[in-house]
Amino acid sequence: MSNILQALNVRKAYANHVALDDVSLDIPERSIFGLLGPNGAGKTSLIRIITQITGADEGEIRFRGEKLKPSHIAQIGYLPEERGLYKKMKVGEQLLYLAQLRGLSKAEATARIKYWLDRFDIKVWAAKNVEDLSKGMQQKVQFIATVLHEPSLIILDEPFSGFDPINANLIKDEILELREKGATVIFSTHRMESVEEMCDNIALINRSRKVLDGPVAQIKDTFKTNTYEVEGKGRLMVIHPDFEVLDHKERENGYFYDQIRLHHNTTPNDLLRYLINNVEVHAFREKIPSINEIFIRRVQETMPETLETANALL
Repeated sequence: MSNILQALNVRKAYANHVALDDVSLDIPERSIFGLLGPNGAGKTSLIRIITQITGADEGEIRFRGEKLKPSHIAQIGYLPEERGLYKKMKVGEQLLYLAQLRGLSKAEATARIKYWLDRFDIKVWAAKNVEDLSKGMQQKVQFIATVLHEPSLIILDEPFSGFDPINANLIKDEILELREKGATVIFSTHRMESVEEMCDNIALINRSRKVLDGPVAQIKDTFKTNTYEVEGKGRLMVIHPDFEVLDHKERENGYFYDQIRLHHNTTPNDLLRYLINNVEVHAFREKIPSINEIFIRRVQETMPETLETANALL
């Protein structure tokens, strides 16, 4: 799969603070790419360079193989974490204005605005001032403004902020559909459950440096610990040199839950045979680490003193 965007050895500093230090990324076409990291790690600095709000001190950004240039802005949609709607303007007028700034004709912009207002069931708000809308409704308008010109690359910074679960799912479905239609999405968030559900690839930036990147499935496989979850009934006493009980919980009516790690060259079948001979097995599955667990573990490895901060973010 070809890359729509590449960051090549990007460095950015502000006075004595290094925001990005030799960061390189490959973002595949038609993918959802999760850009992760604690606050202050450098994510926003990278986004600002991609959107040409600022420039890199060293390195470069390539868009479909070309060095990033002003004309590429027309192919990018950006939803910043700090929203920027004009509160005194009417919703419809504002969307029309922003669409025309992106090069759409009035007729084309009007048709697309109608489509999106109908899709989000908010056409009755077209004549209302933005300040009269709830925060969630304003978020929807901002999302529409971001995708109205049908950009090839969509950058979403905390797109679910302020949404209730129903509207968060609505936006999630729209993001997935935009990918199906050919768009690429860079998705910056602290909501790890959204990363699990949506992202094809991720990169973790910490202390201005990239510390992890790759396909989500591959990363989760790399961080596996050969641990299995067991649920069943009976009295489980694991006394075996090849098995280590990491967690054991007694439940009502003789039921239990265990996490067991395999050592040496032991296979899951070896453990399962041992269990069947001793207890009634109701569930047996490999414990796959979540992106949330991987995030905390990797931040802890690269910056142990900020583990408490990382946990507080999630």
